[in-house]
Amino acid sequence: MYLRIIYIMTIQEAIEARHSVRAFREQPLTDEIVELLGGKIEELNREGRLHIQLILNEAKAFQGTLAKYGKFRGVTNYIVMAGKRADDLDERVGYYGEQLVLMAQTLGLNTCWVGLSYSKVPGTYVLGKDEKIVCYIAIGYGETQGVGHKIKTVDQVSSVGDTAPAWFRKGVEAALLAPTAVNQQKFSFEYLGTSDNRHQVRAKKGFSMIGYAQIDLGIAKYHFEISAGKDNFDWV
Repeated sequence: MYLRIIYIMTIQEAIEARHSVRAFREQPLTDEIVELLGGKIEELNREGRLHIQLILNEAKAFQGTLAKYGKFRGVTNYIVMAGKRADDLDERVGYYGEQLVLMAQTLGLNTCWVGLSYSKVPGTYVLGKDEKIVCYIAIGYGETQGVGHKIKTVDQVSSVGDTAPAWFRKGVEAALLAPTAVNQQKFSFEYLGTSDNRHQVRAKKGFSMIGYAQIDLGIAKYHFEISAGKDNFDWV
C-alpha cells in the first residue's frame, strides 16, 4: 500500500517545535498515519524489547479525576508504554517512546507524556508475563501547539568545557528541549575524551523526589543523539 504521508518537518525541527499538549481536537487520525505509527511501533518493540501499543478512539482512560487534575481534555488516542520488568525498562521506555513522540510531531500531531493522570481501562491493552505499564503518551491533533518552559543552561547539566567538541554542546542543547516530568531536567552529560579513537560520553540521572528520572534520561539521551550525531561518540 502506498502511504500518502506528508512530513511537515524534520526530526531536528521537531525537537525544537515539540511542546506538551493536553487538550485535543475531535479529529481522528487518518488511516495512513495510523499505519505509519503502527509500523514504527513494531520496529521499536523489536529494537527496544518493549510492548508498545497504540489505542485508538478510546476516551475512558482520560475521563477520570486524575485526568481532570492533569488538565487533559479530548484525549481519545494514546500509546501504552509497556514492557517486561527490568532494571533498565524505564530508560528504554523513554528512549524509544520519544522516537514516537518526535515522529508524531513531524506528521503534524501533538503529544504529551503521562505518568499518573490516566486510568487503565481493562480490555484496551494486553500485557504478557512479567510485563507492566510504565506510562501513557497522549497523541492527536492539539487545540494548540503548546508552550515552552524555562530550561536549565548547558553548563548546569554538562561538563561542556573547552575540550568538548561542538557536537557535544549541540547534543546537550537538544537534551534540554526534551520533555521531563514537571520540567525537572534531572540529568547530566559528561564528555570523557577519547578511547580507541572514539569519543566517550556519559549520561546520568539525578535524584528526583517525584520519580520518572530514568524515563527522562532515556528521552534526553535520544535528543542528544539526534543533534550530536550518534556516529560521533559511544555511550559509557
